[in-house]
Amino acid sequence: MKVTVDFDSCASTGACMQVCPEVFEVRNDGYLYILQENPGPELAAKVNEAADMCPTAAITVE
Repeated sequence: MKVTVDFDSCASTGACMQVCPEVFEVRNDGYLYILQENPGPELAAKVNEAADMCPTAAITVE
């Protein structure tokens, strides 16, 4: 699985971080960071839920 974020579309709301903090983190600078671009299959459900919850549809999971 590969996680990508369209940072031009990302609003850094933190919804993804609430669902899957193992992969997504909004830091004090207000920007989203991907902690694991290729998370293991054990995180697939959480990563997909985070992508579905993204208000700007900036997260892509392949």
